[in-house]
Amino acid sequence: MSSGLTRRQLLGAGGAAVLGVGVAVGAPPLLGMLIPGGQPGLLLSSKVPLPPRYQAELPIPAVIQPVRSDATTDYYEITARAATARILPGQDTEVWGYQGTFPGPTIESRSGRRTVVTHRNALPHATAVHLHGGHTPHDSDGYPLDLISPQGGGDAMAGMGGMSKMAGMPGMSGATFQPQRDYTYPMNQRAATLWYHDHTMGFTGPQVYRGLAGFHLVRDDEEAALGLPHGPRELPLMIADRAFAADGSFAYPALDGNEGKPGVTDAYMNGVLGDVILVNGAPWPVARVDRARYRLRMLNGSNARRYRLALDPQPPGGGGLLQIGSDGGLLERPTAHDTLELAPAERFDVVVDFARYPAGTSVRLVNQLGSGSTSEVMRFDIGSGGGADDSRVPAKLSSIERLDPAKAAATRTFVFQKSQNNWTINGDEYRPGRSLASPKLGQVEIWRFITDFHHPVHMHLDPFQVVSRNGDAPGAYDAGWKDTVDVLPAQGVEVAVRFTDYAGRFLLHCHNLEHEDMAMMAEFTTE
Repeated sequence: MSSGLTRRQLLGAGGAAVLGVGVAVGAPPLLGMLIPGGQPGLLLSSKVPLPPRYQAELPIPAVIQPVRSDATTDYYEITARAATARILPGQDTEVWGYQGTFPGPTIESRSGRRTVVTHRNALPHATAVHLHGGHTPHDSDGYPLDLISPQGGGDAMAGMGGMSKMAGMPGMSGATFQPQRDYTYPMNQRAATLWYHDHTMGFTGPQVYRGLAGFHLVRDDEEAALGLPHGPRELPLMIADRAFAADGSFAYPALDGNEGKPGVTDAYMNGVLGDVILVNGAPWPVARVDRARYRLRMLNGSNARRYRLALDPQPPGGGGLLQIGSDGGLLERPTAHDTLELAPAERFDVVVDFARYPAGTSVRLVNQLGSGSTSEVMRFDIGSGGGADDSRVPAKLSSIERLDPAKAAATRTFVFQKSQNNWTINGDEYRPGRSLASPKLGQVEIWRFITDFHHPVHMHLDPFQVVSRNGDAPGAYDAGWKDTVDVLPAQGVEVAVRFTDYAGRFLLHCHNLEHEDMAMMAEFTTE
Protein backbone atom coordinates (compact mmCIF):
# COMPACT_ATOMS: atom_id res chain seq x y z
CA MET A 1 0.00 0.00 0.00
CA SER A 2 1.54 3.32 -1.02
CA SER A 3 1.99 5.95 1.66
CA GLY A 4 0.95 8.61 -0.86
CA LEU A 5 -2.62 7.42 -1.26
CA THR A 6 -5.31 9.84 -0.21
CA ARG A 7 -8.10 8.81 2.07
CA ARG A 8 -10.57 8.88 -0.83
CA GLN A 9 -8.38 6.46 -2.78
CA LEU A 10 -7.92 4.26 0.26
CA LEU A 11 -11.60 4.01 1.06
CA GLY A 12 -12.83 3.71 -2.52
CA ALA A 13 -15.59 1.19 -2.97
CA GLY A 14 -14.40 -0.71 0.09
CA GLY A 15 -15.24 1.91 2.70
CA ALA A 16 -17.50 4.93 2.71
CA ALA A 17 -18.94 4.23 -0.73
CA VAL A 18 -20.16 0.78 0.26
CA LEU A 19 -21.67 2.15 3.44
CA GLY A 20 -23.25 5.08 1.66
CA VAL A 21 -21.46 7.53 3.93
CA GLY A 22 -20.65 11.05 2.79
CA VAL A 23 -17.94 12.46 5.03
CA ALA A 24 -16.95 16.10 4.69
CA VAL A 25 -13.46 15.92 6.11
CA GLY A 26 -10.04 16.44 4.58
CA ALA A 27 -8.04 13.79 2.78
CA PRO A 28 -4.43 13.96 3.95
CA PRO A 29 -1.97 11.28 2.88
CA LEU A 30 -1.62 8.23 5.03
CA LEU A 31 1.24 8.75 7.46
CA GLY A 32 4.19 6.41 7.13
CA MET A 33 3.94 2.82 6.00
CA LEU A 34 2.65 -0.54 7.10
CA ILE A 35 5.33 -3.11 7.82
CA PRO A 36 4.87 -6.60 6.33
CA GLY A 37 1.64 -8.27 7.32
CA GLY A 38 -0.30 -5.03 7.59
CA GLN A 39 1.32 -4.20 10.92
CA PRO A 40 0.99 -0.57 12.01
CA GLY A 41 3.86 1.14 13.76
CA LEU A 42 7.64 1.25 13.71
CA LEU A 43 10.00 -1.22 15.35
CA LEU A 44 12.04 0.12 18.26
CA SER A 45 15.06 -2.15 18.60
CA SER A 46 16.50 -3.05 21.99
CA LYS A 47 20.01 -1.90 22.88
CA VAL A 48 20.75 -5.04 24.91
CA PRO A 49 21.22 -8.59 23.63
CA LEU A 50 17.88 -10.33 23.39
CA PRO A 51 17.50 -13.25 25.80
CA PRO A 52 17.22 -16.82 24.55
CA ARG A 53 13.65 -17.91 24.02
CA TYR A 54 11.84 -20.46 26.15
CA GLN A 55 14.02 -20.16 29.22
CA ALA A 56 11.63 -18.36 31.58
CA GLU A 57 8.71 -20.07 33.29
CA LEU A 58 5.33 -18.52 32.59
CA PRO A 59 4.42 -16.39 35.62
CA ILE A 60 0.79 -16.15 36.71
CA PRO A 61 -0.26 -12.79 38.22
CA ALA A 62 -1.33 -13.09 41.85
CA VAL A 63 -5.01 -12.71 42.67
CA ILE A 64 -5.43 -9.83 45.09
CA GLN A 65 -7.68 -10.33 48.09
CA PRO A 66 -10.13 -7.69 49.33
CA VAL A 67 -9.08 -5.69 52.37
CA ARG A 68 -12.65 -6.08 53.63
CA SER A 69 -16.07 -7.24 52.48
CA ASP A 70 -19.65 -6.63 53.51
CA ALA A 71 -23.01 -7.97 52.38
CA THR A 72 -22.90 -6.27 48.97
CA THR A 73 -19.34 -5.16 48.27
CA ASP A 74 -15.72 -6.25 48.15
CA TYR A 75 -13.15 -3.49 48.83
CA TYR A 76 -9.63 -3.44 47.41
CA GLU A 77 -6.65 -1.11 47.80
CA ILE A 78 -4.02 -0.81 45.08
CA THR A 79 -1.01 1.50 44.86
CA ALA A 80 0.79 2.31 41.62
CA ARG A 81 4.51 2.39 42.41
CA ALA A 82 7.92 1.85 40.90
CA ALA A 83 9.75 -1.42 41.48
CA THR A 84 12.68 -3.34 40.04
CA ALA A 85 12.03 -6.50 38.04
CA ARG A 86 14.39 -9.03 36.51
CA ILE A 87 12.73 -9.36 33.10
CA LEU A 88 15.89 -9.94 31.07
CA PRO A 89 18.71 -12.16 32.36
CA GLY A 90 21.34 -10.07 34.14
CA GLN A 91 19.36 -6.83 33.75
CA ASP A 92 17.24 -4.89 36.19
CA THR A 93 14.22 -3.08 34.74
CA GLU A 94 12.25 -0.43 36.56
CA VAL A 95 8.54 -1.08 36.14
CA TRP A 96 5.65 1.18 37.03
CA GLY A 97 3.18 -1.36 38.31
CA TYR A 98 0.03 -1.71 40.33
CA GLN A 99 1.37 -2.97 43.66
CA GLY A 100 4.76 -2.69 41.95
CA THR A 101 4.22 -5.69 39.66
CA PHE A 102 3.86 -6.11 35.90
CA PRO A 103 1.23 -7.21 35.21
CA GLY A 104 -0.57 -5.88 38.23
CA PRO A 105 -2.48 -8.22 40.54
CA THR A 106 -5.60 -9.87 39.14
CA ILE A 107 -8.93 -8.77 40.60
CA GLU A 108 -11.72 -11.34 40.58
CA SER A 109 -15.30 -10.08 40.89
CA ARG A 110 -18.66 -11.76 41.02
CA SER A 111 -21.35 -10.58 38.63
CA GLY A 112 -23.94 -8.57 40.56
CA ARG A 113 -21.65 -8.01 43.54
CA ARG A 114 -20.13 -4.56 43.74
CA THR A 115 -16.36 -4.03 43.67
CA VAL A 116 -14.76 -0.85 45.03
CA VAL A 117 -11.07 -0.27 44.33
CA THR A 118 -9.17 2.52 46.08
CA HIS A 119 -6.25 3.49 43.86
CA ARG A 120 -3.29 5.44 45.22
CA ASN A 121 -0.27 6.74 43.35
CA ALA A 122 3.34 6.56 44.55
CA LEU A 123 4.76 7.36 41.09
CA PRO A 124 6.31 10.67 39.98
CA HIS A 125 3.51 11.22 37.45
CA ALA A 126 -0.26 11.57 37.75
CA THR A 127 -2.39 8.54 36.86
CA ALA A 128 -5.98 7.61 36.03
CA VAL A 129 -7.41 4.10 35.99
CA HIS A 130 -9.85 2.68 33.44
CA LEU A 131 -11.58 -0.69 33.82
CA HIS A 132 -11.54 -1.76 30.19
CA GLY A 133 -14.79 -3.54 29.39
CA GLY A 134 -16.40 -2.44 32.63
CA HIS A 135 -20.05 -1.34 32.69
CA THR A 136 -19.26 1.56 34.93
CA PRO A 137 -20.71 4.92 36.06
CA HIS A 138 -18.95 7.87 34.44
CA ASP A 139 -17.31 9.04 37.66
CA SER A 140 -15.52 5.67 37.97
CA ASP A 141 -14.72 5.23 34.29
CA GLY A 142 -11.18 6.60 34.43
CA TYR A 143 -11.86 9.85 32.60
CA PRO A 144 -8.40 11.02 31.48
CA LEU A 145 -8.54 14.25 33.48
CA ASP A 146 -9.82 12.67 36.71
CA LEU A 147 -6.30 12.26 37.99
CA ILE A 148 -4.64 10.73 41.03
CA SER A 149 -1.88 13.00 42.30
CA PRO A 150 1.67 11.68 42.26
CA GLN A 151 3.01 10.86 45.69
CA GLY A 152 -0.46 11.71 47.00
CA GLY A 153 0.35 15.41 47.20
CA GLY A 154 -1.48 18.56 46.18
CA ASP A 155 -3.71 19.53 43.33
CA ALA A 156 -1.52 22.05 41.50
CA MET A 157 -0.28 20.76 38.17
CA ALA A 158 2.82 22.92 38.16
CA GLY A 159 4.08 21.29 41.34
CA MET A 160 3.97 17.76 39.99
CA GLY A 161 6.84 15.98 38.39
CA GLY A 162 6.25 15.48 34.69
CA MET A 163 2.98 17.42 34.71
CA SER A 164 3.96 21.05 34.18
CA LYS A 165 3.88 20.75 30.38
CA MET A 166 0.35 19.38 30.47
CA ALA A 167 -0.99 22.81 31.35
CA GLY A 168 -0.82 23.91 27.72
CA MET A 169 -2.77 20.95 26.37
CA PRO A 170 -6.30 21.74 25.12
CA GLY A 171 -8.88 21.20 27.86
CA MET A 172 -6.38 20.68 30.67
CA SER A 173 -8.00 23.44 32.70
CA GLY A 174 -10.69 20.88 33.55
CA ALA A 175 -8.29 18.45 35.22
CA THR A 176 -9.04 17.43 38.79
CA PHE A 177 -6.55 15.88 41.20
CA GLN A 178 -7.08 13.72 44.25
CA PRO A 179 -4.53 11.97 46.48
CA GLN A 180 -6.52 8.77 45.95
CA ARG A 181 -9.67 7.75 44.11
CA ASP A 182 -12.35 5.21 44.89
CA TYR A 183 -13.54 3.47 41.72
CA THR A 184 -16.96 1.86 42.17
CA TYR A 185 -17.82 -1.00 39.83
CA PRO A 186 -21.41 -2.31 40.20
CA MET A 187 -20.54 -5.42 38.16
CA ASN A 188 -23.98 -5.58 36.61
CA GLN A 189 -22.54 -7.51 33.67
CA ARG A 190 -21.87 -11.07 32.60
CA ALA A 191 -18.71 -13.04 33.20
CA ALA A 192 -15.83 -11.78 31.04
CA THR A 193 -12.11 -11.14 30.84
CA LEU A 194 -11.64 -7.45 31.59
CA TRP A 195 -8.45 -5.54 32.30
CA TYR A 196 -7.55 -2.34 34.08
CA HIS A 197 -4.92 0.09 32.88
CA ASP A 198 -3.73 3.66 33.02
CA HIS A 199 -5.80 6.23 31.13
CA THR A 200 -4.00 9.51 31.82
CA MET A 201 -4.49 12.35 29.34
CA GLY A 202 -1.61 12.28 26.86
CA PHE A 203 0.43 9.69 28.77
CA THR A 204 -1.48 6.41 28.47
CA GLY A 205 1.08 4.98 26.02
CA PRO A 206 4.25 5.36 28.11
CA GLN A 207 2.54 4.49 31.39
CA VAL A 208 0.98 1.26 30.13
CA TYR A 209 4.28 0.49 28.39
CA ARG A 210 6.06 0.77 31.74
CA GLY A 211 3.66 -1.69 33.36
CA LEU A 212 0.38 -0.10 34.48
CA ALA A 213 -1.98 -2.89 33.44
CA GLY A 214 -3.62 -5.93 35.05
CA PHE A 215 -6.43 -8.45 34.65
CA HIS A 216 -9.90 -8.05 36.16
CA LEU A 217 -11.96 -11.22 35.78
CA VAL A 218 -15.73 -11.30 36.23
CA ARG A 219 -17.33 -14.63 37.10
CA ASP A 220 -20.98 -15.71 37.20
CA ASP A 221 -23.15 -18.78 37.78
CA GLU A 222 -23.85 -19.37 34.08
CA GLU A 223 -20.18 -19.74 33.26
CA ALA A 224 -19.41 -21.76 36.39
CA ALA A 225 -22.05 -24.34 35.45
CA LEU A 226 -20.47 -25.13 32.08
CA GLY A 227 -17.61 -27.25 33.36
CA LEU A 228 -14.88 -25.29 31.56
CA PRO A 229 -11.23 -25.77 32.53
CA HIS A 230 -10.50 -23.94 35.78
CA GLY A 231 -7.98 -23.60 38.58
CA PRO A 232 -4.42 -24.35 37.43
CA ARG A 233 -5.79 -25.09 33.96
CA GLU A 234 -7.08 -21.55 33.49
CA LEU A 235 -4.24 -19.31 32.34
CA PRO A 236 -4.50 -15.53 31.88
CA LEU A 237 -2.04 -14.47 29.16
CA MET A 238 -1.20 -10.78 28.77
CA ILE A 239 0.80 -10.57 25.53
CA ALA A 240 2.81 -7.37 25.13
CA ASP A 241 5.85 -6.31 23.12
CA ARG A 242 8.57 -4.12 24.61
CA ALA A 243 12.02 -2.78 23.74
CA PHE A 244 14.84 -2.26 26.22
CA ALA A 245 17.49 0.43 26.56
CA ALA A 246 21.16 -0.32 27.17
CA ASP A 247 20.68 -0.07 30.95
CA GLY A 248 17.83 -2.60 30.89
CA SER A 249 15.05 -0.03 31.25
CA PHE A 250 11.99 0.03 29.03
CA ALA A 251 12.84 2.08 25.92
CA TYR A 252 10.13 4.48 24.77
CA PRO A 253 10.50 7.30 22.20
CA ALA A 254 8.84 10.05 24.25
CA LEU A 255 8.62 13.38 22.46
CA ASP A 256 11.05 15.19 24.72
CA GLY A 257 12.95 12.14 25.91
CA ASN A 258 11.76 12.17 29.52
CA GLU A 259 7.99 11.78 29.22
CA GLY A 260 7.34 15.30 30.47
CA LYS A 261 5.58 16.23 27.24
CA PRO A 262 2.82 14.04 25.81
CA GLY A 263 3.29 12.15 22.57
CA VAL A 264 6.09 10.37 20.72
CA THR A 265 8.68 11.41 18.18
CA ASP A 266 7.41 11.75 14.61
CA ALA A 267 8.86 8.44 13.46
CA TYR A 268 6.72 6.54 15.98
CA MET A 269 3.41 8.33 15.52
CA ASN A 270 2.03 5.21 13.81
CA GLY A 271 2.72 3.22 16.97
CA VAL A 272 5.60 1.83 19.04
CA LEU A 273 6.59 -1.79 18.37
CA GLY A 274 9.07 -3.67 20.55
CA ASP A 275 11.32 -6.59 19.62
CA VAL A 276 10.77 -8.62 22.80
CA ILE A 277 7.48 -10.46 23.26
CA LEU A 278 6.45 -10.70 26.90
CA VAL A 279 3.71 -12.91 28.29
CA ASN A 280 2.70 -11.90 31.81
CA GLY A 281 5.92 -9.90 31.93
CA ALA A 282 8.29 -12.76 30.95
CA PRO A 283 10.09 -13.01 27.58
CA TRP A 284 8.96 -15.95 25.44
CA PRO A 285 8.05 -18.09 28.46
CA VAL A 286 7.32 -21.79 28.82
CA ALA A 287 4.14 -23.18 30.38
CA ARG A 288 4.29 -26.80 31.51
CA VAL A 289 0.89 -28.35 30.88
CA ASP A 290 -0.83 -31.71 31.19
CA ARG A 291 -2.50 -33.67 28.41
CA ALA A 292 -5.77 -31.91 29.21
CA ARG A 293 -7.92 -28.97 28.23
CA TYR A 294 -6.68 -25.52 29.23
CA ARG A 295 -8.56 -22.25 29.17
CA LEU A 296 -6.37 -19.43 27.86
CA ARG A 297 -7.59 -15.90 28.53
CA MET A 298 -5.64 -14.05 25.83
CA LEU A 299 -5.22 -10.28 26.08
CA ASN A 300 -3.32 -8.12 23.63
CA GLY A 301 -1.73 -5.68 26.06
CA SER A 302 0.58 -4.10 23.45
CA ASN A 303 0.54 -0.41 22.61
CA ALA A 304 0.24 -0.92 18.85
CA ARG A 305 1.19 -4.44 17.77
CA ARG A 306 -1.33 -6.80 16.20
CA TYR A 307 -0.93 -10.56 16.47
CA ARG A 308 -2.06 -13.49 14.37
CA LEU A 309 -1.66 -16.37 16.79
CA ALA A 310 -1.38 -20.02 15.84
CA LEU A 311 -0.26 -23.27 17.43
CA ASP A 312 2.84 -24.89 15.93
CA PRO A 313 2.48 -27.73 15.31
CA GLN A 314 -1.25 -27.69 14.76
CA PRO A 315 -3.07 -30.60 16.41
CA PRO A 316 -4.28 -33.41 14.11
CA GLY A 317 -7.32 -32.14 12.25
CA GLY A 318 -6.58 -28.46 13.02
CA GLY A 319 -8.92 -26.09 14.84
CA GLY A 320 -6.72 -26.13 17.93
CA LEU A 321 -7.83 -22.70 19.19
CA LEU A 322 -11.42 -23.23 20.31
CA GLN A 323 -12.85 -19.79 20.99
CA ILE A 324 -15.45 -19.68 23.77
CA GLY A 325 -15.50 -15.97 24.54
CA SER A 326 -14.71 -12.48 23.35
CA ASP A 327 -14.29 -9.05 24.97
CA GLY A 328 -17.76 -9.14 26.52
CA GLY A 329 -17.86 -12.75 27.67
CA LEU A 330 -19.11 -16.08 26.37
CA LEU A 331 -20.06 -16.72 22.76
CA GLU A 332 -23.28 -18.58 22.04
CA ARG A 333 -21.34 -21.54 20.70
CA PRO A 334 -17.65 -22.48 20.58
CA THR A 335 -15.85 -21.69 17.34
CA ALA A 336 -12.71 -23.52 16.21
CA HIS A 337 -9.88 -21.51 14.64
CA ASP A 338 -6.45 -22.30 13.26
CA THR A 339 -5.43 -18.68 13.85
CA LEU A 340 -6.67 -15.78 15.97
CA GLU A 341 -6.04 -12.13 15.18
CA LEU A 342 -5.79 -9.79 18.16
CA ALA A 343 -5.63 -6.02 17.90
CA PRO A 344 -4.48 -3.99 20.92
CA ALA A 345 -6.90 -4.36 23.87
CA GLU A 346 -8.88 -7.24 22.36
CA ARG A 347 -9.44 -10.38 24.43
CA PHE A 348 -10.07 -13.90 23.18
CA ASP A 349 -11.06 -16.67 25.56
CA VAL A 350 -10.00 -20.01 24.06
CA VAL A 351 -9.72 -23.64 25.08
CA VAL A 352 -6.79 -25.73 23.86
CA ASP A 353 -6.97 -29.50 24.32
CA PHE A 354 -3.37 -30.61 24.80
CA ALA A 355 -4.56 -34.24 24.91
CA ARG A 356 -4.60 -33.99 21.12
CA TYR A 357 -0.79 -34.13 21.26
CA PRO A 358 1.48 -36.95 22.50
CA ALA A 359 3.15 -36.47 25.87
CA GLY A 360 6.53 -34.84 25.48
CA THR A 361 5.45 -32.56 22.63
CA SER A 362 6.48 -28.91 22.70
CA VAL A 363 3.88 -26.64 21.11
CA ARG A 364 4.79 -23.07 20.27
CA LEU A 365 2.32 -20.20 20.17
CA VAL A 366 3.56 -18.25 17.15
CA ASN A 367 2.75 -14.83 15.73
CA GLN A 368 2.23 -15.01 11.98
CA LEU A 369 2.30 -11.20 11.71
CA GLY A 370 5.76 -11.04 13.25
CA SER A 371 9.25 -11.73 11.97
CA GLY A 372 12.46 -12.68 13.70
CA SER A 373 12.12 -12.28 17.44
CA THR A 374 8.49 -11.17 17.21
CA SER A 375 7.33 -14.28 15.32
CA GLU A 376 7.19 -16.36 18.49
CA VAL A 377 5.22 -15.76 21.67
CA MET A 378 5.54 -18.68 24.11
CA ARG A 379 5.77 -22.48 24.33
CA PHE A 380 3.70 -25.18 25.97
CA ASP A 381 5.60 -28.30 27.11
CA ILE A 382 3.18 -31.20 27.45
CA GLY A 383 3.79 -33.67 30.26
CA SER A 384 2.34 -37.11 30.85
CA GLY A 385 0.81 -36.61 34.28
CA GLY A 386 -1.79 -34.37 35.81
CA GLY A 387 -4.60 -36.82 36.49
CA ALA A 388 -8.04 -36.98 34.95
CA ASP A 389 -9.52 -34.11 32.98
CA ASP A 390 -13.14 -33.59 34.03
CA SER A 391 -13.58 -30.35 32.06
CA ARG A 392 -15.77 -29.99 29.01
CA VAL A 393 -16.82 -27.44 26.39
CA PRO A 394 -20.58 -27.66 25.80
CA ALA A 395 -21.97 -27.17 22.30
CA LYS A 396 -24.16 -24.35 23.71
CA LEU A 397 -22.38 -21.84 25.91
CA SER A 398 -24.79 -18.96 26.35
CA SER A 399 -27.65 -17.00 24.81
CA ILE A 400 -26.91 -13.57 23.34
CA GLU A 401 -29.61 -11.02 22.69
CA ARG A 402 -29.40 -9.74 19.13
CA LEU A 403 -29.52 -5.98 18.70
CA ASP A 404 -31.70 -5.33 15.65
CA PRO A 405 -30.11 -2.74 13.32
CA ALA A 406 -33.53 -2.11 11.76
CA LYS A 407 -34.69 -0.69 15.09
CA ALA A 408 -31.80 1.74 15.43
CA ALA A 409 -32.90 5.18 16.62
CA ALA A 410 -29.85 6.84 15.05
CA THR A 411 -26.88 6.13 12.80
CA ARG A 412 -23.65 7.96 13.54
CA THR A 413 -20.41 8.06 11.56
CA PHE A 414 -16.93 8.43 13.04
CA VAL A 415 -13.96 8.85 10.70
CA PHE A 416 -10.55 7.96 12.13
CA GLN A 417 -7.79 9.64 10.13
CA LYS A 418 -4.50 11.50 10.18
CA SER A 419 -4.37 15.29 10.06
CA GLN A 420 -1.26 17.23 9.17
CA ASN A 421 0.21 16.86 12.67
CA ASN A 422 -2.00 14.55 14.68
CA TRP A 423 -4.62 11.82 14.76
CA THR A 424 -8.27 12.87 14.59
CA ILE A 425 -11.88 11.67 14.78
CA ASN A 426 -14.25 13.41 12.35
CA GLY A 427 -11.49 15.85 11.53
CA ASP A 428 -10.97 17.08 15.11
CA GLU A 429 -8.35 16.41 17.73
CA TYR A 430 -9.62 15.42 21.15
CA ARG A 431 -10.76 18.29 23.33
CA PRO A 432 -12.07 17.38 26.78
CA GLY A 433 -15.63 18.52 27.36
CA ARG A 434 -16.64 18.52 23.69
CA SER A 435 -19.16 15.77 22.96
CA LEU A 436 -19.57 14.31 19.47
CA ALA A 437 -22.78 12.39 20.24
CA SER A 438 -25.61 12.31 22.78
CA PRO A 439 -27.17 8.84 22.63
CA LYS A 440 -30.23 8.16 24.76
CA LEU A 441 -30.04 5.37 27.30
CA GLY A 442 -31.90 2.24 26.24
CA GLN A 443 -32.01 2.99 22.51
CA VAL A 444 -30.19 0.93 19.89
CA GLU A 445 -27.91 2.91 17.60
CA ILE A 446 -25.65 2.08 14.65
CA TRP A 447 -22.15 3.52 14.88
CA ARG A 448 -19.96 3.48 11.77
CA PHE A 449 -16.18 3.52 12.09
CA ILE A 450 -14.26 4.46 8.93
CA THR A 451 -10.48 4.54 8.72
CA ASP A 452 -7.65 5.68 6.50
CA PHE A 453 -5.13 3.69 8.55
CA HIS A 454 -5.34 0.74 10.91
CA HIS A 455 -7.27 1.61 14.11
CA PRO A 456 -8.52 -0.70 16.90
CA VAL A 457 -11.59 1.24 18.04
CA HIS A 458 -12.65 1.01 21.69
CA MET A 459 -15.95 2.19 23.12
CA HIS A 460 -16.52 2.78 26.84
CA LEU A 461 -19.63 1.99 28.95
CA ASP A 462 -21.31 -0.83 26.97
CA PRO A 463 -20.25 -3.58 24.57
CA PHE A 464 -21.50 -3.71 20.99
CA GLN A 465 -22.17 -6.22 18.25
CA VAL A 466 -20.42 -6.02 14.89
CA VAL A 467 -23.05 -5.73 12.14
CA SER A 468 -20.92 -5.54 8.99
CA ARG A 469 -17.52 -4.90 7.46
CA ASN A 470 -17.55 -2.88 4.22
CA GLY A 471 -21.23 -3.72 3.88
CA ASP A 472 -20.58 -7.46 4.09
CA ALA A 473 -20.83 -9.94 6.94
CA PRO A 474 -18.81 -9.51 10.13
CA GLY A 475 -15.32 -10.99 10.16
CA ALA A 476 -14.15 -14.32 11.54
CA TYR A 477 -13.20 -12.77 14.89
CA ASP A 478 -16.18 -10.42 15.37
CA ALA A 479 -18.58 -12.79 17.12
CA GLY A 480 -20.23 -12.06 20.45
CA TRP A 481 -20.16 -8.89 22.50
CA LYS A 482 -17.19 -6.66 21.71
CA ASP A 483 -15.81 -3.46 23.20
CA THR A 484 -12.86 -3.15 20.81
CA VAL A 485 -13.05 -3.76 17.07
CA ASP A 486 -10.11 -4.14 14.73
CA VAL A 487 -10.77 -1.73 11.83
CA LEU A 488 -8.28 -2.29 9.02
CA PRO A 489 -6.93 0.39 6.67
CA ALA A 490 -9.52 1.82 4.27
CA GLN A 491 -12.28 -0.13 5.95
CA GLY A 492 -15.73 0.68 7.28
CA VAL A 493 -17.23 -1.27 10.18
CA GLU A 494 -20.77 -0.91 11.50
CA VAL A 495 -21.65 -1.88 15.06
CA ALA A 496 -24.94 -1.94 16.96
CA VAL A 497 -24.83 -0.57 20.49
CA ARG A 498 -27.29 0.14 23.28
CA PHE A 499 -26.07 2.22 26.20
CA THR A 500 -27.73 1.48 29.52
CA ASP A 501 -27.91 2.51 33.18
CA TYR A 502 -25.43 5.35 33.45
CA ALA A 503 -25.84 8.91 32.19
CA GLY A 504 -22.73 11.02 31.73
CA ARG A 505 -19.66 11.48 29.57
CA PHE A 506 -17.75 8.55 28.17
CA LEU A 507 -15.03 7.96 25.59
CA LEU A 508 -14.59 6.55 22.11
CA HIS A 509 -10.99 6.21 20.96
CA CYS A 510 -8.37 4.31 19.06
CA HIS A 511 -6.58 1.80 21.28
CA ASN A 512 -3.31 2.17 19.45
CA LEU A 513 -2.01 4.05 22.47
CA GLU A 514 0.24 6.36 20.47
CA HIS A 515 -2.79 7.39 18.40
CA GLU A 516 -4.87 7.86 21.56
CA ASP A 517 -2.24 10.03 23.24
CA MET A 518 -1.92 12.11 20.10
CA ALA A 519 -5.58 13.15 20.08
CA MET A 520 -7.50 10.23 18.49
CA MET A 521 -10.18 10.25 21.15
CA ALA A 522 -13.69 11.69 21.42
CA GLU A 523 -16.39 12.04 24.05
CA PHE A 524 -20.04 11.08 23.89
CA THR A 525 -22.65 11.94 26.49
CA THR A 526 -25.40 9.50 27.42
CA GLU A 527 -28.69 10.96 28.62
